[in-house]
Amino acid sequence: MRLQDKTAIVTGGGSGFGAGIVRKFAAQGARVMVADINLDAAEAIAAEVGAIAQPVDVADDASVQAMTAAALAAFGGLDILVNNAGITHLPQPMEEVTEEEFDRVLRVNAKSVFLTARHIVPGMKAAGRGAILNVASTAGVSPRPRLSWYNASKGWMITATRAMAVELAPHGVRVNAINPVAGETPLLKSFMGEDTPEVRAKFLSTIPLGRFSTPDDMGNAAVFLCSDEASMITGVAMEVDGGRCI
Repeated sequence: MRLQDKTAIVTGGGSGFGAGIVRKFAAQGARVMVADINLDAAEAIAAEVGAIAQPVDVADDASVQAMTAAALAAFGGLDILVNNAGITHLPQPMEEVTEEEFDRVLRVNAKSVFLTARHIVPGMKAAGRGAILNVASTAGVSPRPRLSWYNASKGWMITATRAMAVELAPHGVRVNAINPVAGETPLLKSFMGEDTPEVRAKFLSTIPLGRFSTPDDMGNAAVFLCSDEASMITGVAMEVDGGRCI
């Protein structure tokens, strides 16, 4: 029970890596808010693990403010924030990505971190403690061709993680990131362009351990980084990628 009595928000917690993090957090004793733009998905995961569900558009200030207020009303305080919600554009030459697609990727992957910080960091600073985890990507470390603006958004998250860590350390708030390689999530097909045995084999050939990341992998890493066992770790962007970035 490494997160016993801790309270947490996990954005994008209704599916994929976010759902894996929610399940692990709940199993380790945390009280969790599953925040997702898809309320049905959030409610399903929340019902499974005994958490609470909250609709949120992480790119909208009023929606993030409402999520924060709901968490504080339910929990009385907040120990952990996981910025997991994310999207990508389809693989294509950088100049063919539309402005609308670019704006959407940056709003969800980058602006969301700014908005959650605006509404959640003040409470953590006042409490003198807290752990923030940003789910970035190996794409921000070792970019793949044809995903240029997604790569850039995840590189932004990694830099934001380090900047936040430096600024918030004197207030007792730790900020880390995890960098998954692509996994069995709803975004996998979008990363690969198409999901065929041949494409999967080519993708897996770039991962030394020979498999995709799983929601359990992300949950295990997230539990550690958000627990008191990691009390001396901040500003880290930890690859959970089977060796992809070596």
